[in-house]
Amino acid sequence: MADSNNSHVPRTPFQIWKAFTWSMKGLRATWQVESSFRLEVYLCAVLIPLGLYLGNTGIEKFLLISVLLLVLIVEVLNSAIEAVVDRWGSEYHDLAGRAKDMGSAAVFLSDVNAALCWLLILWLR
Repeated sequence: MADSNNSHVPRTPFQIWKAFTWSMKGLRATWQVESSFRLEVYLCAVLIPLGLYLGNTGIEKFLLISVLLLVLIVEVLNSAIEAVVDRWGSEYHDLAGRAKDMGSAAVFLSDVNAALCWLLILWLR
């Protein structure tokens, strides 16, 4: 949650812990509700160790892993958009449909980005 009163006071360890628990709550909710997120986590469980093995340099390893994490980040954001749109109402609206389609397009583009990164790094060998 956002800080109140535009405070510039540093966060206390308790506030940092609460922010962490809210983040874990969001990840848990995404895991429970979104089958595509679960599939992507399973793929990451296989591909991250493979990326560590196949990457020759630290930069290659970083790129192979970071593009996978980017897919997860975009999937969580897409799920958040879908949840807000679904909460707003069940009737169809052009803007609601557009928001969901744009979220889906963002996931697709992050998937393409990951695939291109992996192909370019591994193919150039």
